[in-house]
Amino acid sequence: MTTPASQGHNWGKKSEDKEEEEEDPVDQMVSRTGCAGFHRAVQDCMAEHQDWRQCQQPVQDFKQCMAEYQRLRASQLGRRKPSSAGS
Repeated sequence: MTTPASQGHNWGKKSEDKEEEEEDPVDQMVSRTGCAGFHRAVQDCMAEHQDWRQCQQPVQDFKQCMAEYQRLRASQLGRRKPSSAGS
């Protein structure tokens, strides 16, 4: 009777290993912004407190980082406009 439980556990472990190898798309996207540390701080705070109201400072820090990234990204995209667009 221990064999089926053991097989089920082993199957679950393989899935967990596979999931750990595949990075979350949100984590990949946040990593590209340079704000991954702030995002991780929000996640850690939420895991610890399980109450978003107690995590307002990490949320604000992450929000500020993302706003700065978006501002820089917008200015970079503004400089890349094709000069022959009107021709």
